[in-house]
Amino acid sequence: MKLKTRLLILGFLLFSFSQINAQFDFFESKVNIGGYGELHYNYKNHNDDITKTLDFHRFVLFFGYSFSEKWTFISEVEIEHNYVKDGQGELSLEQAYLDYHFQDYLGFRGGVLLASVGLINENHEPVLFFGVERPSYNKFIIPTTWFGNGVSVYGSFSGFDYKFNIMEGLNSDKFSNSEGIRGGRQKGYKSDASEMMYNFNINYYGFSGLKLGGSVVYNDAIGDTSNIPFTLIEVHADYRKNGFVLIGELGNISYQNSNLEQSLGYYVDLGYDFSYLFNWEWQTIPFIRYTDYNTAASTVNGGDELLANHHKAWMVGISILPLNNVVLKADYSVDTVELDFDKTDYFNLGIGYRF
Repeated sequence: MKLKTRLLILGFLLFSFSQINAQFDFFESKVNIGGYGELHYNYKNHNDDITKTLDFHRFVLFFGYSFSEKWTFISEVEIEHNYVKDGQGELSLEQAYLDYHFQDYLGFRGGVLLASVGLINENHEPVLFFGVERPSYNKFIIPTTWFGNGVSVYGSFSGFDYKFNIMEGLNSDKFSNSEGIRGGRQKGYKSDASEMMYNFNINYYGFSGLKLGGSVVYNDAIGDTSNIPFTLIEVHADYRKNGFVLIGELGNISYQNSNLEQSLGYYVDLGYDFSYLFNWEWQTIPFIRYTDYNTAASTVNGGDELLANHHKAWMVGISILPLNNVVLKADYSVDTVELDFDKTDYFNLGIGYRF
């Protein structure tokens, strides 16, 4: 065999081998796996009726796949309370959507989506918020985690990001004075699409360390026996700089055609990371929180309905992060219901992670 021919064959083999490796490298980069989890110890004392529980509250896995630079698939599967049996625990598909990222200023999604509202609904890993449990505001005013079937348009430009979702509506039959709209979530299960929900969110990042934004949700919610249009408007801010952390959210829900007329709430967190001051390796952030919410801030009936659902709470706690994606938590709080000034004490410990 001539030397020239041998060199050509060798060159072809080397080229082929490099392409096979490149294909394998590219294939490996397409698959993404992540997740988060949190273990909680909860102590509750209500009028000397004490309960103590130990619960692996959430185990979540993320699965993603990149078809190309522009087309991706994202999913999130969650198990709550260790297992699912006889009505206990919960297994849910909180995200499962195709994403087409045309440009930074314009992208499209379709599938199971998270509503773009508040600070925590879309970003609820335990390392991202203070307190062992998610803030009660994010349960009773913004019903985190709030997800459903739908489509989305999103993008970012000049320090702003935006998102507009069209999603399944809520079941108005399941609205209540004690939980507001929370019970009405359809969670993507054979959702009634008679009246879609419209959700617009915008955030601004133009100042160092500050996220400032708000959102609007509208749905002409229907059920088998009721039709209750509602509008949720909320604003939020998250400021982190020089060790200081200041977080606040405020939300209002107005209802029509219902005894329930308004749900209203807010909370404020103030913390300081002492690792910034002392150059510690572990982030150590004590914090305080004040919460005030009323799922029945206004009703046609009035009276005790308003007082029975008005909660005020103080919390003190600490978050310690030995790594950015690992957190140890503790908090103590007192929640007071305005009716009869009924108090409940809570003490919680938690560990959490994400990867």
